[in-house]
Amino acid sequence: MKRTLSIAILLACLVWAQGGKEALPPPDIADVAYGPHERNVLDLWKAPSPRPTPLVIYIHGGGFRAGDKRTLPPALLKGLLEAGISVAAINYRFSQHAPYPGPMEDGARAVQYLRSRAREWNLNPKAFGATGASAGAGISLWIAFHEDMAEPRSPDPVRRQSTRLQAVAVAGAQTTYDPREIARIVGEAAARHPALEPFYGLYGEELKTEKAYRMFADASPVTHLTPDDPPVLLLYFEPDKPLPPDAKPGDGIHHPRFGLYLKERMDKLGIECVVRYPGDGGPPIDLAREITEFFRKHLMKR
Repeated sequence: MKRTLSIAILLACLVWAQGGKEALPPPDIADVAYGPHERNVLDLWKAPSPRPTPLVIYIHGGGFRAGDKRTLPPALLKGLLEAGISVAAINYRFSQHAPYPGPMEDGARAVQYLRSRAREWNLNPKAFGATGASAGAGISLWIAFHEDMAEPRSPDPVRRQSTRLQAVAVAGAQTTYDPREIARIVGEAAARHPALEPFYGLYGEELKTEKAYRMFADASPVTHLTPDDPPVLLLYFEPDKPLPPDAKPGDGIHHPRFGLYLKERMDKLGIECVVRYPGDGGPPIDLAREITEFFRKHLMKR
């Protein structure tokens, strides 16, 4: 089980490593605390501009149990900055620190914190996007589709800020975290991914209770989809093929059928949803270029 989880985390990191081997440049602002936990920190790279810039927030992957903001791909950072888009990268609590909804709430809190500093840091609060791979992709989608978590009357000025996003572009996303739906869409092996139990803080027979089913629904980005949600780009790096009979627990957790499942629902609502994967009939996927162009299209004119 631990080996399978490690492989999944490695694959998520390799997806992002396609951008090149160069090191990240130092951020303009480093390790700023956006919340009370030691992992509630972020870095910010500011695109030079006399006007407030759009912002893309990078949320790392790692099965909700590992990972770091420093896995932001240098090629993606470079592309976004050259496009005039500032970039933040965040850490968040792992499931061993705070099971669901902890990681999602941290991501939302980071969005609110960055909006609260928008004027000071020359950011356009009406042009926020999110990106990431695997768990980071799921957090990004959850924030994007969830109803606004702003609390206008909160004594905390950060909580008064909106959590809404204007675009999302992610890789290897799980669009549902309901093991029953995952089994139906992708296969039983994917539904038995070892990160799911600690993500919920539920084990064995606890996963077959009404409490668990409610959590599955609330944790799944697709559950929160409504007509006013933002456009989405979903990149995958494996073809749309059935899992083999000998698939191991966790295999298929980055399968493009997650994206096609979401696209079917977004198409019905008239929201742009682009799904790319090997064998889709398009050119080879260039992660940094395609994500940069998607954000340029949807954030620069706001």
